[in-house]
Amino acid sequence: MTATTLTPQPGIGTGTGQAGSPGQARAFFAVLGRDFFVTGRELLPFLAQMLIQPLFLLFIFGKVLSQIGYAGAGYAQILLPGMVAMNAFTGALQNTALPLVLDFSVTREIEDRLLAPLSIRLVAVEKMLFGAIRGIIAGLVMIPIGLLILDGVRWDVAALPGVAGVVALGSLAGAAVGMVLGTIVPPRHINLVFTILLVPLIFTGSGQFPWLSLSGLRWFQVICAANPLTYVSEALRRLVMPTQVQSIPLWISLVVMVAATVLFGIFGIRGFLKRALD
Repeated sequence: MTATTLTPQPGIGTGTGQAGSPGQARAFFAVLGRDFFVTGRELLPFLAQMLIQPLFLLFIFGKVLSQIGYAGAGYAQILLPGMVAMNAFTGALQNTALPLVLDFSVTREIEDRLLAPLSIRLVAVEKMLFGAIRGIIAGLVMIPIGLLILDGVRWDVAALPGVAGVVALGSLAGAAVGMVLGTIVPPRHINLVFTILLVPLIFTGSGQFPWLSLSGLRWFQVICAANPLTYVSEALRRLVMPTQVQSIPLWISLVVMVAATVLFGIFGIRGFLKRALD
């Protein structure tokens, strides 16, 4: 059965149900709980996928280069917030986009979700929220790992609630971008798009350097300013290094992250609606 053969009923895959109704809320959290159950069964592969690349980046840039004298003594302190931001944002992006591509093309699991007593928009929101939660986990796990691996890195405990909030907001922004990619990129091109997109996204997201330090490379600074990941990295540095390094003001970073979440979320949900109803 395909989504186009469903009989229109309020709240069942048609987008006409009341999103705030108790039945919709129960169905929403039931679907979300099912995704958590599946993640629990695949926890080790998920953590390996999310941690291998940033772990090696931390080790090489933050420890090896520092110990052999090619990076300054305080570079690890600058690097860790960027790596946490990168893991949260890209983790949410990948865990939203790739499952969507599979659901719409290979497994067709999306049809089961469209049969749930949920509006199509809430199905899209659930996919985006679950991807964001995975990104939050990927980002937060990097904090204790980085503090153990890197020498001379100290974070004020009082900053941790703010760090968690920024990681959550950055993950939502990454999931919104992933929703757009997962609905507009043809399945046969998704590997190519990720290969082309992820590396520039990672290295223009100010994860390895403060954005304001690029004033001598104005053209590259402009490119980095167009990357939402830059504002996640800068917000975390502002929280954990308020006096050691100059960063974009926190309120600007928060506004950009919220704007990116709303803008990409709107386009992503529209794309999801179009794909679901095709």
